[in-house]
Amino acid sequence: MPEPLVREDLFDATFLDRLRTLALRLRKRRALMKRGMQSTPATGFTREFKDYRHYTAKDDFRAIDWRLYARLEKLFVRLYEEVQELHVHVVVDTSGSMALPFPEKKRQALRFAVALAYLGLSGQHRVSLYSMNEGVKQELPPLRGQGNIEKFIQTVGKWQYGGFTDLEKCFSDFRPSRQRYGIIFVISDFFGREVGTAVEAVNRAAGWPGETHFVQVIHPWEQRPDLDGEVELADVETGEKRRFWITRREVKLYTEMFDAFSENLNNACASRQIDFFRCASDEPFEDRFLTLLTRGSALAGA
Repeated sequence: MPEPLVREDLFDATFLDRLRTLALRLRKRRALMKRGMQSTPATGFTREFKDYRHYTAKDDFRAIDWRLYARLEKLFVRLYEEVQELHVHVVVDTSGSMALPFPEKKRQALRFAVALAYLGLSGQHRVSLYSMNEGVKQELPPLRGQGNIEKFIQTVGKWQYGGFTDLEKCFSDFRPSRQRYGIIFVISDFFGREVGTAVEAVNRAAGWPGETHFVQVIHPWEQRPDLDGEVELADVETGEKRRFWITRREVKLYTEMFDAFSENLNNACASRQIDFFRCASDEPFEDRFLTLLTRGSALAGA
């Protein structure tokens, strides 16, 4: 079983500073705002002060800012923007294949998880954290406020990885709240016990309320292995070992099957309005994270 990563392995000294800059850039483009003088009866909205304007006869006199009148002897009303509160669910695969034999996958996945949590918390949304392997477990209850990001960092840094991923059971058992508009991010390699398991599990996820994103994190070797001759391969999730004689032809066939697996998963998600996004463990995190959000998400307001 792989050892937990220490904080420095996950997040360098400038990581959170870069997240803050990225969050500010994305918040400027939020599209889920409604401006007005009156509060809304819709569940999950808050009012934030925006600006002042001169009072007119059509305005409600109760909206007048009397303190400002006492200073300026002019009538002004406050303008507010009504911001929808979202519930962001971050689900991270903690099975053995996410950590062995390539710990870079775990590091990339956890950076996505913490960055998504930070973006949600800094936007004053509620954020929940879950781990997923043979079952799904809520690791942190819904939290709100930027100061809670440290709890996310500490929690994911202590995770132990092992076992296999039962995608169908996890997706069936996962019950996101319907109280607020939900945004669900599932971060995994989507390697189930069988090749077709991931595609079948998509049907379960199609029933989740809100907006769903699948983030597939893989290592380049998993897609195009550098193998030749007689080798012994071990399944990191089950411990099963097998010996093979691998030729260039077998490697080519495997690569084609892997690409077909990802393409089938992508098509299954697209047919059910689930966003599918693939990221290699060696790709620059910030570029890929920004690309994920600019594809269209209520969290980024894109």
